[in-house]
Amino acid sequence: MKVLKYILFLLLIVFIGLAIYIAVQPNSFEVQRSKTINAPASVVYENIIDFKNWETWSSWVESDPEMTLSYPEQTRGINGSYSWEDADGVGVMKTIDAKTNSTIIQEMQFAEFPKSDVRWDLKPNPNGTTDVTWSIQGKDLPFGFKAYAAFTGGMEKQIGPHYERSLEKLDSILMVDMKKYTVNVEGITQHSGGFYLYNTTSCKLSDFKQKMQEMMPKIGGYALANNITMAGKPFVIYHKWDEENNAVMFSCCIPTTSKIISNDPEVITGQLEPFKALKTVLTGDYENLKEAWDTSMTYIEENNLELVENGPMIESYLTDPTSVPNPAQWITEIYLAIK
Repeated sequence: MKVLKYILFLLLIVFIGLAIYIAVQPNSFEVQRSKTINAPASVVYENIIDFKNWETWSSWVESDPEMTLSYPEQTRGINGSYSWEDADGVGVMKTIDAKTNSTIIQEMQFAEFPKSDVRWDLKPNPNGTTDVTWSIQGKDLPFGFKAYAAFTGGMEKQIGPHYERSLEKLDSILMVDMKKYTVNVEGITQHSGGFYLYNTTSCKLSDFKQKMQEMMPKIGGYALANNITMAGKPFVIYHKWDEENNAVMFSCCIPTTSKIISNDPEVITGQLEPFKALKTVLTGDYENLKEAWDTSMTYIEENNLELVENGPMIESYLTDPTSVPNPAQWITEIYLAIK
C-alpha cells in the first residue's frame, strides 16, 4: 500500500512539474521565414492571393497526401478563404487585408486553438526577383495550446521547416510557370495594313534587343506628347535579318488612325497596304520568338506557300510587359506576306 502511495505521490509531483513547465511557457509565438523568389513581385502576389494555388506548393499537402482541401466560392483577394482537414483536425485560412504586390494579411484558425495572424511581405528587387517574408504569430495562448506546443517541439519546429519547403516549391513552380509558351500557326489571313509612325535602324543581331528597347519608347513617347491616338498595338517591321553577317535592319512602329505629319526628323510616317499573310501567334516569353519564326517558315515550306519578295514581315506585340509581368502571358503575332 505504501508503494502505491509513493507512486501516486511521484506522479503528482511529475504532473505538477509538467503543469508548472507548461504554464511558464511564452504566451505568444512567432515564426518567420524569408526567401528570394526568382519572379517579379506581381507574379508572386498573383499566385499567393488565390488560395486555389496553394495546393501546388504547400509543404503540408506534400507531406500528407490524405489531407482534404475545400474551397468556397471566393478563394481570391480580401475575404477569400479555404479550409483543410487532416488527422489533427480542421483548419481555415482567410485573407483579411492586402496591398497589391506588397502585403497580404491573413487569419488562420486550426481546430480549437486560438486564431493566428499570418502575413506576407513582398519586396521587389532591381533584377526582377522578389524578397518574400512569410510569418505567423499567435498571442494570449491558452494552457492547452502551450501544452500542445511544448510536447510537439514548439511552433518553430512545427511550422518553420514547412515554411522553408513551401517557399522553395513556390520559387520552383513560378520559374517553371513563367517559361511556359505555345506557338500556334493560325493560317492564312488578311492584314488590314494602315498608317503608322516609325523609326528605323540597323545593327548587329546581338544589339537588336537593346536597340528595340531604346527605339520603341521614343515612338510611343512622341505619340503621347502629341496626343496621337494609337490604332492598335506596337509592332516591328523587319527589313533585313542576316545571321551570316550578324546584321539586322528593322523599324519600330505604332499604328495610327490617319496619316500623321511628323515634326521630328527621327519619326517617320509610313503606310502598309493590306496584304495576304501567314499568321502565327506566340504566347510566352520573347525568347521563344525564334522558334515561332522557324515554325512559320516550316509551315510555308510544307504547305507550298511562297513569301512575297521584300514583303512585310511583322511582329505585333499585343501585351505590355510593364502591365503583364508574367512572360507566359505575353502575346506576339507574326505576319509574313505571302503570294
